[in-house]
Amino acid sequence: MNYDAILVVSFGGPESKEEVIPFLENVLRGRNVPLERVLAVAEHYYHFEGRSPINQQTRELIAALDAELERNGPKLPIYWGNRNWHPLLAETLRKMKQDGIQRALGFVTSAYSSYSGCRQYREDIARAQGEVGPGAPEVDKLRVFFNHPGFIEATVERLRDALLAVPAEAQSNVQIVYTAHSIPVSMASGSDYVKQLEEVRSLVSGALGHKNDALVYQSRSGAPGQPWLEPDILDYLRQAKAGNLASAVVLAPIGFISDHMEVLYDLDVEARQVCDSLGLPMTRAKTVGVHPKFVGMIRELILERMHPGSERRALGSMGARADVCAEGCCPGKAAASGQ
Repeated sequence: MNYDAILVVSFGGPESKEEVIPFLENVLRGRNVPLERVLAVAEHYYHFEGRSPINQQTRELIAALDAELERNGPKLPIYWGNRNWHPLLAETLRKMKQDGIQRALGFVTSAYSSYSGCRQYREDIARAQGEVGPGAPEVDKLRVFFNHPGFIEATVERLRDALLAVPAEAQSNVQIVYTAHSIPVSMASGSDYVKQLEEVRSLVSGALGHKNDALVYQSRSGAPGQPWLEPDILDYLRQAKAGNLASAVVLAPIGFISDHMEVLYDLDVEARQVCDSLGLPMTRAKTVGVHPKFVGMIRELILERMHPGSERRALGSMGARADVCAEGCCPGKAAASGQ
């Protein structure tokens, strides 16, 4: 298969206070979110002077991948487009067209199958191609990689470092609390999102030989009456303390590949405040970020797509996800609930 570029596709984030509200308007376009909620989320960004770390971390990932491809091949140019903030996908595809790029492989910074984590990105790319018009580059999305050895091994190493950082006096019964972004139950029911998270939990805890663990969810943003995946991280931490389930907790944000705003604020600020109030020692594992095994995994995904029939590595029982999603997979919440 002939490809002439790599397109890294991410969520995007503001990099100044002035960009926060326009960014959130992009994120929430078409959703009936009360103004009070928008302003409350904006405060999360203002807590960090309006700068989300996600764009800088995407730059660092691109630099690490570029170095990996320069060393080991294939030597392809890397472009970057975001869903919600500059550089926006349409801007990037327009630049790619100007540069003569005809066919690219797309790496989306989301490890799992769900509407918001996979299908919506494919829709974003198609919409951007429509904006660019004739001659817009073709983009073939790389498969989701939740169970790829490179992702699992990098996650294990990040978590092992965090476990070693637990104070000696709190190590008698440490619980690993795996976290992922909550999504509406109706959306989750149309995908393998929860199954895939449970698989990662099993693979990582198994590699560490650790049995005291839990999977919880964070960062819900829906209307109060709409069912979203639970338990919520903050509620769970209170239950863990009340039920004497752990001498300390290590939070492992397996639902994210970088330490962006929802990791920094929801875990490092809110969850830490709850743990401090409970007297529950807490450590937070880093996300995979630019871990060499994770960066090497991206190169593997590129090579397996360029060379059909080559090995497609995956751990656990679910196997390697197909390159091309089934037509009806991962519907949005309205489709999943029949609304």
